[in-house]
Amino acid sequence: MHMADALVSPAVGLVMYGATAAAAGYSIYKVRLEENTKKVPMMAVMSAFVFATQMLNFTIPGTGSSGHLCGGFLLSAILGPYAGFLSMIVILLTQCLLFADGGLLALGANVWNMAFYGCFLGYFCIYRPMMKKGFSNVKLGISSILACVITLQFGAFSVVLETLLSGITDLPFGTFVAAMQPIHLAIGLVEGLISAAVLIFIYNTRPELLTNDEMKTNKEFSMKKLLVILSIAVVVCAGGISLVASSNPDGLEWSMEQVAGSTELEDSGDSAYATAANIQDTTALLPDYAFKDSDSAVGTSFSGILGAAIVAGLCLVICLAFGFFRHKKKKA
Repeated sequence: MHMADALVSPAVGLVMYGATAAAAGYSIYKVRLEENTKKVPMMAVMSAFVFATQMLNFTIPGTGSSGHLCGGFLLSAILGPYAGFLSMIVILLTQCLLFADGGLLALGANVWNMAFYGCFLGYFCIYRPMMKKGFSNVKLGISSILACVITLQFGAFSVVLETLLSGITDLPFGTFVAAMQPIHLAIGLVEGLISAAVLIFIYNTRPELLTNDEMKTNKEFSMKKLLVILSIAVVVCAGGISLVASSNPDGLEWSMEQVAGSTELEDSGDSAYATAANIQDTTALLPDYAFKDSDSAVGTSFSGILGAAIVAGLCLVICLAFGFFRHKKKKA
């Protein structure tokens, strides 16, 4: 659901940057008040995991479209909504600058659409209320599916609304909505199943990461073992499975093609678009997750592993720089 710059006007792009910045600032404040040092390595590894799984486009049968994990809800369930939101910013920023995945002008909108709803709406309105009276595999599964389906519907609708408010394309609102919502319903269902599998695995190995109850720690399954397994999954997904990901257009591109007959639209010619494109041309060392001017599979594997490593490293740096998860509560 990464929007290209051609869908967003500079004014709408600026507003979405402002909204995202406000949410990010508040999230930094809230995470600095947390005290759970186990979440530092989990933030790094799980952010890398979401980056890697976003490369794994899966085919939506009978449509000619594909989808991929957004990951906002999954991160918020494990790290909390505020750390989850910041992790998604790191992921989407890396994708935008290093791989030219999603427009730079549209980055604020992409963070809002792909992270805000999953991290906050999914967590506070669905996940936390369902877990209030205790955790179970069944409740984790149901909450994951509901949260991913519902929040992806909000994200898809926001894409349409931002495009409408921008007023720079010929995508009719009603037709665009009619294409976007059903395809993202299917994508959300698959994401919900994937998120449920990961959360159930973590709950049955290190339950305190979800429950915040150290009394429920699984002494037979070490934290180190969990991190190693997740790290291996990152490498396998980013460096291996990504090679066989679906080449079908994703839900947004497919919807644009159904409505406008093309997955790519021309921008309005404003200088802001040229500036954003020039910045991305400079920073995107591996455009479209490949070596420049090469279709080698090695480029895809290299891009996946390098991107995951950068995301993990940036998350660790941010945790150290801002003192995340290290707040010491004053004794009464």
